[in-house]
Amino acid sequence: MTTQNRLIILGLLSTTIVMICLTCFAVNKIKKDLDIGYKNFGQIISKTLAIESVEITKDIPELSKYDTLRSHSLSILGSNDDIAYIEFKDSNSRTIYSSEEDYSKRADKAKIVVSSPMILKHGTNSTTVGSVLVGLSGTIINDITDTTTTSLIMVFALTWGLIVLVMLAHTILTTKELKLLQDGVKKISSGTFGIKVESQGMSKEVKQLFDAFNDMSSRLHQYEEQNIGQLTLEKNKLEAILACIANGVVVCDNYDNVILVNDHAQKLLDVTPNEILKTKIQQYCDTNGEMCFKERIEQFKDTPLDVMEQRPLAFNIEVNKRVIKSIMSPMFTVNREYVGYIIVLIDVTKEIEMDNLRSHFISNVSHELRTPVTVLRSYIDTLYNYGNDFDFNTQKEFIGVMNQEIIRLNRMVNDILDFSRYESQNVKLEKTRQDIMPVIEDVVDEMKVLAAEHNLTFSVMKEPDLPDIPFNKDSIRRVVANIVSNAIKYSPDGKRIKIRAERARVGDYVEVSVEDQGQGIAEEYQQKIFDRFFRVENDTHTIKGTGLGLHLVKISVEKHHQGQVFVHSKLGEGSTFGFRLPINPPENNEENADEMPVSTNKIEQIAAQNNGNDGWEISFEKY
Repeated sequence: MTTQNRLIILGLLSTTIVMICLTCFAVNKIKKDLDIGYKNFGQIISKTLAIESVEITKDIPELSKYDTLRSHSLSILGSNDDIAYIEFKDSNSRTIYSSEEDYSKRADKAKIVVSSPMILKHGTNSTTVGSVLVGLSGTIINDITDTTTTSLIMVFALTWGLIVLVMLAHTILTTKELKLLQDGVKKISSGTFGIKVESQGMSKEVKQLFDAFNDMSSRLHQYEEQNIGQLTLEKNKLEAILACIANGVVVCDNYDNVILVNDHAQKLLDVTPNEILKTKIQQYCDTNGEMCFKERIEQFKDTPLDVMEQRPLAFNIEVNKRVIKSIMSPMFTVNREYVGYIIVLIDVTKEIEMDNLRSHFISNVSHELRTPVTVLRSYIDTLYNYGNDFDFNTQKEFIGVMNQEIIRLNRMVNDILDFSRYESQNVKLEKTRQDIMPVIEDVVDEMKVLAAEHNLTFSVMKEPDLPDIPFNKDSIRRVVANIVSNAIKYSPDGKRIKIRAERARVGDYVEVSVEDQGQGIAEEYQQKIFDRFFRVENDTHTIKGTGLGLHLVKISVEKHHQGQVFVHSKLGEGSTFGFRLPINPPENNEENADEMPVSTNKIEQIAAQNNGNDGWEISFEKY
């Protein structure tokens, strides 16, 4: 119950009590005055009757007085119901006549008895000859009292009703006025400025209140119009800043509802604004269907805000195979009031992959370097301590093994150095237009000893009239050496390795390819085979390497020669690695070569459809 209702009820109760008290007081007062007046009325009747009785009996005999008084009394009783009885007494208080003889029952109704002496005057003298007793029933006074009481009650009841009606009317009007004001305040609170409430017909105080409200509403509307442009500009600035931020941003209020999310955050979380706005951030599920934010938000809320402000909570989540680093920190107003928190999302997938690749590379290189160093140390230590005990052939065999390990160690070191040099943004290789066949033949000559260990043979095929092309000899020689070395590693003993130099079927290129008969490469790995540190090892992991060879091939050909690299492979059928160098490359594009898109799918499809050797000169070299 409201305070207003309590006051109304209290007013009604107070008014009712006052009215009842006033009514009772008035009724009692009137009744008391009526009783006094009624007694005076009876006294007058008795005096009048005493005078009349003396007059009508003064000249008649004593025996006739009874009849005379009786006749007179009956006439009076017959004309007035309020007189209960009349009794006459002589000077000795003996009853001369009493109406009880004729109206015994009526005499019982007497409630007020008055008496007056009967005085007979003789000139200046007077003699008391008796007295008159008059009994009054009070019928008139009772009727008057009842009528007066009823009238007073009706008057007071009507007055009370009018007062109640006035109070209710005043309350209703006041409530109506307040309701109008309340509706206006609600519209103001909802942002509808400029609303006005009508003050016509209102009381002076209410009119002043309404006028003050209308003035406030008008001022707010003017303020809104003046600042809406600035607010819109600031809002657009904020949205533009959030849209331009490279990281994802999710803003939540202190009830965990998402109130703002930028475009990059939507992409990282793979959601639309309708799916995430005005929802609880704890309800978001990652790729595995787990509520990845729920436990972290609980941890955030269990930690003091000053700690979270100094050291924001950082954790990783995974969405669509992407690792997203999330940094959660609290938000405060200028008055240091906590209003929610902000989550910054950073895609660290590549960084994680690079960290894994670096760890794998360091581990792999350490292992690869340890092997030749251990072999060299063992063989050198053996020759140093026991060399005189071995014959010439044994010593030669030891030195041969040491030479192979040194070559292997030198190749790994060169791969690492070339990787660092070729990845540099400022390096520029000097190119000379020349024939590529001498480079291929030099590599084949160099690799013949390694191929002989596995009983492998080379077939080198050259297309007639192959044009000269501009290239850096050392760089392309290492490219060919890496591809041929890989073919030797993965070729079974006794097989043939085919090397082709030809003009590309599509485009102004010279194409060099190396085909082996090894185990082949699965299709899902072919797109990654040229990535740095990536290696497809066999089941027993016996083939060693740094994982940089093919990546150096890609960097040398595509970045420094504006060419293309490719691979064709099927599991169990071998692989074909190759590259294409432009015959007339665009000038001064080496610095931007890493930004040029290289599309080889169409070229590879056409080349795969043309496996014939029409017009070819084929030569075989066996080792």
